[in-house]
Amino acid sequence: MAEAIDRHELWANLGMDLETHDVLCSVLPQAFGDVYLSQENRPEGMAFWDMVVADVHGIRPQELVDAQAEGRKVFGTFCTYVPDEVAIACNGIVTGLCGGSQFWVPEGEKYLPADMCPLIKASLGARMGKTCPFFRIADQIVGETTCDGKKKMYEIMAKDVPMHIMELPHQKRPKDVEYFADEIALFGKNVEEVTGVELTEENLHDAIVLINERRKALARVYETRKNADVIPISGTDALLMMQIAFFDDPARCTQMANSLADELEQRIADGVSVFPAGTKRILITGTPMAIPNWKLHHIVETSGAAIVCEENCTGTKFFTNLVDEGPTDFAGMYQALAERYMKINCACFTPNEARIDEVIQLAKDYHVDGVINTNLKFCTTFKTEAPALEKALEDAGIPVLDIETDYTDNDAEQLRTRVGAFIEMLG
Repeated sequence: MAEAIDRHELWANLGMDLETHDVLCSVLPQAFGDVYLSQENRPEGMAFWDMVVADVHGIRPQELVDAQAEGRKVFGTFCTYVPDEVAIACNGIVTGLCGGSQFWVPEGEKYLPADMCPLIKASLGARMGKTCPFFRIADQIVGETTCDGKKKMYEIMAKDVPMHIMELPHQKRPKDVEYFADEIALFGKNVEEVTGVELTEENLHDAIVLINERRKALARVYETRKNADVIPISGTDALLMMQIAFFDDPARCTQMANSLADELEQRIADGVSVFPAGTKRILITGTPMAIPNWKLHHIVETSGAAIVCEENCTGTKFFTNLVDEGPTDFAGMYQALAERYMKINCACFTPNEARIDEVIQLAKDYHVDGVINTNLKFCTTFKTEAPALEKALEDAGIPVLDIETDYTDNDAEQLRTRVGAFIEMLG
């Protein structure tokens, strides 16, 4: 892992707690090296994402600060339901904000109950503790009503940074899609106010095309993971690509993902696999895995199996389904955006049989031997949905393992034992 540039001046100008942040910076390289650089035969294209992580709190934050100096505004988001297209259409920049490290949890617990999802606690802790530059840079944070815990967290965070909340319907009837189209239109007005840039039909359509291209590029990488004979990239590396996609410039992300897909397609043609023939193929489903949450992928892929698909927000949910590029008027584009985003099958919806159907179909498409359904502790929605999903998988003849965990390493050995037994059971 390359030595990162000294970014202390950048962080100081953002009002960060430098001493505490230095502690985080001191452990991240070791964690990344243990998980990523210990892998063999990695695609050369992963060098880009390695570079980003080597200076994860420097390269992109510096780009964002430079853009702000030119008058552009940065929107921080937590969820795949917030349409990047709208902010980008007004020359705004979107960056992901979810916290994926135990490092931020104690600060979050100063404001939130201990028995709350670690992602929510870490996200608030990263902002209030002043130890993540992305949280300090955002001119406005865009929340969404996907779960009760996040809604209450947003109330606390709103006292510290400007916040816009998008109301997400929790059913998928035609009137709900129309309602969300109106919410997108309201978000458009908010973006105009924040950026001072008029939202035009032409610019919105251009942004729709731009983000669709990113989706296509990421989907190309995942398509190579469907190959039943060659596994050209580890799930651990694919996860890193997806995590960085939430932060990176969309056009650059598209370019780098397409370049990686080119390499992976050639690997398949040449029979170059990162796992031995016969390695058991695993699909991960459940709660998202925000950077730097690499724990489960590392355990699975050092226990004799390969992760070939992630059905979660840091996986297929992020790029599946394109926005219809046909409409060119506001009403048509808002409707097209709403229809695409409302197809995301999050556990916050009721009923949510579509997610169960999607997981089973993905298991078939990716030729998996088993599914691991993972849940962050205290995530009520996904935990409640788990029994129905697992029964459907079992009825379909697909072995499934249920895992509940958090960001700590306290359960790492227990998980390794359970995962190892599951893989052995797969034969």
